[in-house]
Amino acid sequence: MSWFSAVCGIDLVALGTTADAEEIKDTAVTQPLVVALGLLAADELGLLRSDGGAPADTTLSAGHSVGEITAAAVAGTLSPEAAIAFAAVRGREMAAACRLAPTGMSALLGGDEEQVLARLGELGLTPANRNGAGQIVAAGAMDALTALAANPPAKARVLPLSVAGAFHTSYMQPAQDALSVFADGISASDPSRLLLTNSDGTAVETGRGTVRRLVAQLTSPVRFDSCLAAMRDIGVRGIIELPPAGVLAGLVKRELKGVPVVAVKTPDDLDAARDMLTQQSGKTEDEHRPDWRMVVAPVRGTVSLAEVSEGANVGAGTPLGLVTSRRDAVHLSAGYDGVLAEWLVVDGDLVDAGDPIARLYPTKIAIPDRGARR
Repeated sequence: MSWFSAVCGIDLVALGTTADAEEIKDTAVTQPLVVALGLLAADELGLLRSDGGAPADTTLSAGHSVGEITAAAVAGTLSPEAAIAFAAVRGREMAAACRLAPTGMSALLGGDEEQVLARLGELGLTPANRNGAGQIVAAGAMDALTALAANPPAKARVLPLSVAGAFHTSYMQPAQDALSVFADGISASDPSRLLLTNSDGTAVETGRGTVRRLVAQLTSPVRFDSCLAAMRDIGVRGIIELPPAGVLAGLVKRELKGVPVVAVKTPDDLDAARDMLTQQSGKTEDEHRPDWRMVVAPVRGTVSLAEVSEGANVGAGTPLGLVTSRRDAVHLSAGYDGVLAEWLVVDGDLVDAGDPIARLYPTKIAIPDRGARR
């Protein structure tokens, strides 16, 4: 922790041991502290070492909001030092953005999802977190949040959150711009473990793609519901929540019923987490690999898609379209036999290298034909 403090220029040791709630409520210090705690636990479990812990093929990694930085480090994309530095800049710039306008966030529990989203739209609020288990977090101007609490959607309970501002909305654009400049200098490796992204629950296949998503996350909704759905599809057999733990464990228990969960809240919980990793270490890679694979953009440019319908069988090498950059037009093709489950972009979309274009399933998976791409 002392080394992490030196990296970010914040006394994380004091904040994590002797500070009171008032001292750590500033998001500028909360964010690097949260990431540091998660990394310390991950290191204790052997998840940050190539010579110990669970084999890479027996674990996947996912996080919620700032926790996605920790997840990237556990997946091998960011070094622990880069993760701490990234979290420190993220927290500092988001704190500055929060001071520009009176904004906040409120959790909505229960209610019909369509009615909840419609009400947020009426008030100009953003569904900043879609967490699953009947929980959506609204973010935006304080007067709109006050109106939401006064007249909530039917059967929904509104709970104001103690946060600095409207995270994961357009209010964070200044912070995103600043973080993007810093992120250009971050070294990133391709994930060594399966890494799910908050943007839509899909796998991130490149290091630079991971960093881009971490930056874009500041103004984009967190779709942890999609991450949970992906874990269900993959068939996870156990989940460990790194500290500070408890909230996500509750979501998992409601959404993935029957899947054992260990929430590492104190050092006393580490043994239970080790036991879970040991139990899973004998599983084969095929048992833990997702059923779907991604086709990603090879370069930055504009997409032109082939006329291939969702649900169609495609063989390895099947042309799927072009990505036209300033210099060239690069062909997209299927890397293996499979079923085109879903197009993730439309003609004319601008994509960065590493952005997902389509989702493919193995040919053994039967998927109903949902018609041609719209």
